[in-house]
Amino acid sequence: MPKPTPSVEWQGPQDTAGIGQRVLRLRTERRLTQRALAEPKYTAAYISTLESGKVRPSETALRYLADRLGVSYEELCTGRPAHLATEVRMRLADARQAFCERSLPDAAQRYTLVEREAHRLGLPSEQAAALVGLGDCALEAGDLDQAIERFQAAEELLADAPLPQRVPALRGRAVAHLLAGDLRYSCYLLENAIDELNSAGLHDPNALLLLYSAVIAPYMDMGAQARAARAAELALALAPQVSDPALVARMHRGVARTLLAEGRTADADASLAKAQELYQQLQIRTELAHCHWMRGYLRAQDGDLTRAEAELRTARTILAERQATLYTVQVNVELADVLRRQGEYGEAEQLLSDLLSELGSGRGAVHAGAAHRLLGLIAEERDRPEQAEEHYRAALALLERAGARGDSADLCRLLGDLLRRTGRVEAALDVYRTGLGHRAAPGTTTLGPAPADPPL
Repeated sequence: MPKPTPSVEWQGPQDTAGIGQRVLRLRTERRLTQRALAEPKYTAAYISTLESGKVRPSETALRYLADRLGVSYEELCTGRPAHLATEVRMRLADARQAFCERSLPDAAQRYTLVEREAHRLGLPSEQAAALVGLGDCALEAGDLDQAIERFQAAEELLADAPLPQRVPALRGRAVAHLLAGDLRYSCYLLENAIDELNSAGLHDPNALLLLYSAVIAPYMDMGAQARAARAAELALALAPQVSDPALVARMHRGVARTLLAEGRTADADASLAKAQELYQQLQIRTELAHCHWMRGYLRAQDGDLTRAEAELRTARTILAERQATLYTVQVNVELADVLRRQGEYGEAEQLLSDLLSELGSGRGAVHAGAAHRLLGLIAEERDRPEQAEEHYRAALALLERAGARGDSADLCRLLGDLLRRTGRVEAALDVYRTGLGHRAAPGTTTLGPAPADPPL
């Protein structure tokens, strides 16, 4: 028998009495005796006990009885005709398509209608999937509090479901905390889920690939490059077992970031090209923009500033069209750096000032820190040391609070160099010592041992 889809596997807490009443009603309507319904796999006594609500039937028994009674497994479990659930799933697929190809408000409206209908019909898996979709919409729109609320509601709805089914909601919540600047908590959520899956022997390649791909970003932001590289290695090993092209594309995009950090630009570019090709086929616009974004960063690292600017402007255009405000703001950090390096200080400063006004408390602390860092560099290059120091200190405060160890160490170097050049040697030494503290434990998250590896 083929494995059922996740939306059918879990129907929420089982209503034993209700199932027994439905079996009794359907058996009576079909004029079957308890023995006729039960044989050859079960006994009349078992059917009698089940109909009285005194036994919790297994999935195998329910599927057998549903087949004998001429109804779907789902209808026997819930009392709900199968076509209603099918219609909700079709509308859920339409909402996903809208999220990939159209505007966020359109997708959010569709997900909201599906969530309400799934709740009315008692379809917890479909309701949770709609809540995850609403969380994704809020994430892109930059409403991180609402995103966390939606993802958490989905997790609570699936509290009794197997962990692999809760992973998309958990991953979404971790990404929201990452964007809010809470790097350690993001790592904590993802590492705990990875550990639970692997330690319990729940080897679900899709769930693991989603988690390993997601944990790369907070690892990199925290300076835990060794763990990021290991996560990328495990993701690549899992990829052949995964058939979902969107998951594979997301994995390639995450792996590219670790390759860039290792200086393997050609390999990173090849990985991004694979991701971009898949996203183009799937018409997932936001993820396609992220590929342009990363390729722009890669071109900038290679010194090809003209092509870098073109890639970043393409990414920004796609994200702006989708009204993905937070990501649009973040792309502007990379674009401003390219403009600075081209000597276009005016536009770079304007972009950075605009994005800092967009990034309020709890939204994009790492990117706000990067913006202050760039403004500090521009101020130094324009011989404004006091202004540069002000921006460097603002950046350092944001990055230290977020736990971005590598970036904090870099800021300490920049600030220390500035203080030394302006004659404040003792102050510079203090800042350098702080930077060394951030570099003291490279490759760790300060969260304890790394998660257990999957039995590949």
